[in-house]
Amino acid sequence: MRKTRDRGANDVTALRIPKTFCDAFSQKKDLDYILSLFSMTNPTSVVEYGDPSLAPFLGRKFEGYDGAKQYFEIIADLLSYEDMSFSEYVVDADEGKVAVKGKATFTWKATGKIWEETFSYVLDFDEGAKLIRYQIWSDTGSAYFASRKD
Repeated sequence: MRKTRDRGANDVTALRIPKTFCDAFSQKKDLDYILSLFSMTNPTSVVEYGDPSLAPFLGRKFEGYDGAKQYFEIIADLLSYEDMSFSEYVVDADEGKVAVKGKATFTWKATGKIWEETFSYVLDFDEGAKLIRYQIWSDTGSAYFASRKD
């Protein structure tokens, strides 16, 4: 039998914190605001899964505040997006995790190529309901083909 831990469960269960994080993207909030949702007292990480040869933000673990900032700066340099929305939040309050499905229309800035994508996040939170791990699964193939100039 697993013991329930108080990991900001009230906020996670109510989806306030995960929705705030996702809304920050859909509303294109500034980077400082997004980073303020990460824990400053516990180790943090960001990883977007995929083959690193397909895009510079894939398959790398960005650790700590500086790592998260670097991840978001790389994304902002390479991509833009429109019509981002989130649905199907799945909460594990015992573990302080939320899985969520998102969708958006992305543009690879250097080529102007556009693709529609469905992606998913798994968000882990600490006891203070701050983000400690941000995992992304995306359509890496579409991003790769959009980045190609041919």
